Order: sequence, then C-alpha cells, then structure tokens
Amino acid sequence: MQRNIKESGHLLGVGLDNTDGHKRVTQADRFAIVGGSSETHERMTETVIKTFETLDQRGKTLDQIEQQELAEIIHKNTPGK
Repeated sequence: MQRNIKESGHLLGVGLDNTDGHKRVTQADRFAIVGGSSETHERMTETVIKTFETLDQRGKTLDQIEQQELAEIIHKNTPGK
C-alpha cells in the first residue's frame, strides 16, 4: 500500500508500573505504547491519541513541532489534568 503522506516521527510511551504480569502493547501508525498497569496504559494511549488529534488540527507533524510545544500539548491532553 502506497501512502501519500510524508512519514513523520513516532512517539513511544513506556509504562513502568505493571505489577499484574500482563504484557500490554498498543501500536498505531504514529505511536506505540508498551507496558504499564491497565490504568496507566489506558491513560497513555488516550493522551497520545488526543495529542495527534491536536497536531492534526494544527496541520503539524512531529517533525514540524518544537519540543516545548509538543510537551505542552501532551500535558494538556493528559486525562485528569
């Protein structure tokens, strides 16, 4: 399958609080979430999905955004904030 969209950066989230022994992995075109408790994994996944929605609304990719702006978008899109 050929893609017309220029490939962009990729986000990786790693959860370190897994105590139940489950191996959790969520992958998509632009991100991967690995590990964490059920709650942490779900929060990280929701945060990343909302982060990419915001980037799409702004017409930007990871390659086009400043690190500080990305950090602010991630913080804003973290559930419970």
